[in-house]
Amino acid sequence: MGEVDPAFIQAPEHRPKPQTSFAQGIPLIDLSPLNSSEPIEAAHQLISETGRACQEWGFFQVINHGVPLKARENIESAARKFFALPKEEKKKVARDEVNPLGYYDTEHTKNVRDWKEVFDFVVRDRSLIPASPESDDEEVKELISQWPEFPPDIREVCEEYAAEMLKLAEKLLGVIALSLGLERTRFNSFFDDHTTFIRLNQYPPCPAPDLALGVGRHKDGGALTILAQDDVGGLQVKRKTDGEWVLVKPTPDSFIVNVGDIIQVWSNDKYESVEHRVKVNSEKERFSIPFFHNPAHYTWVEPLKELVNDQNPAKFKPYNWGKFFSARKRSNFMKLDVENIQIQHFKN
Repeated sequence: MGEVDPAFIQAPEHRPKPQTSFAQGIPLIDLSPLNSSEPIEAAHQLISETGRACQEWGFFQVINHGVPLKARENIESAARKFFALPKEEKKKVARDEVNPLGYYDTEHTKNVRDWKEVFDFVVRDRSLIPASPESDDEEVKELISQWPEFPPDIREVCEEYAAEMLKLAEKLLGVIALSLGLERTRFNSFFDDHTTFIRLNQYPPCPAPDLALGVGRHKDGGALTILAQDDVGGLQVKRKTDGEWVLVKPTPDSFIVNVGDIIQVWSNDKYESVEHRVKVNSEKERFSIPFFHNPAHYTWVEPLKELVNDQNPAKFKPYNWGKFFSARKRSNFMKLDVENIQIQHFKN
């Protein structure tokens, strides 16, 4: 099978089992009611389906989402061209501890190295985050996207795609809010100065797909993730009913959506951010593009007051999103002696 650096090898209990079949059951939701002139509130079936998916799976796929296929094809093409460049060319836009945006090929998840290369960029020009995770440090810094010289249209197609994804994210947050019995626009103000970013992922063929993972098991720390994956597949979701890892079958022109930790906290544990990971392939490279929708750095995340009462008290203490995000980013560059920060650390 060839040699694999021990840094990539998962502990035996976290290694992927051989799996050839795709999972049934991850809900497929038709968003076409959102494209009609009717108010979203009238789409009762869509709202209840979304709520059920968030509660039972934490994941769902969407079709008829309104994102032009061309925008997706353009960014996928740019990603393929970028990752095909020589390593020294890609490293001209390498990210580091000062600027966590750009190209990177040694990311760790749960202290094990991921079998992938990534390129990150922010969606908003002036994206601010805390300069450090320390609670008494009030300094903020601006996140600056680094754009490579090649392919020459990469910035343009990435920004076009980002604009479409922001529209889709706002629609989805509206449906999720309604499914919780909230006003459709309840979440909007948290995202006025959002820290949303997009990642281009490339997973090369791996000689030992039974030992390594493209991304190790994790939950998404932000509010909402919208993923475009190619037809190779590899995303696995931990099924809530039995804890089994199930493979998500690629559906043409669909997006995979999952609620992140922030929605779990806002919903006071009604909706759960679910563990997922990425299998690698011994023969084919795989591309995916997650859109991580995150609120402003100054947002304090806590259960929403409308969803808390004497019978259902708040299950989390408030925490600052920017500090949480900064702590998470720090672990990408070093092995930590302790588990990285999790929302479980804020449980009441």
